[in-house]
Amino acid sequence: MHHRPSPLLRAAVAVTGLTFAVGLYPLTQLWSSGWSWGDASHSHYPLMVDAVYFVLGVFLVVASRDPLRHRSLLWFAVWSSAAHAAMMALQAATDSAEHSHWVGDIPALLIVSVLLAVLLRREEQAVREAAA
Repeated sequence: MHHRPSPLLRAAVAVTGLTFAVGLYPLTQLWSSGWSWGDASHSHYPLMVDAVYFVLGVFLVVASRDPLRHRSLLWFAVWSSAAHAAMMALQAATDSAEHSHWVGDIPALLIVSVLLAVLLRREEQAVREAAA
């Protein structure tokens, strides 16, 4: 019997993917102090980061159709987002010019990692219980 994925998990993965794919660049332009680091106007890094998140976002949108089939990608999104947020938190804590990130990209990535982890763990548990 095929397990039908939770609509909440599917939606969370799809929204995260869409945000990563098409939402980050506008955020860096509209609110650069909360979403870009250093002097982004003279740096090559923002487009490189945007490219990585665009690709991850596209794959998350694809994964949203059948999240458990793509659980390793989802766990990558969880742990890479948590690690990225932790590194940004350390940098924001030690650089007063970057304190605005405490209300920008740091909590956003923490929310993504916690939300996806909780929903994915619930889904995995539901599958185990259904199989028992």
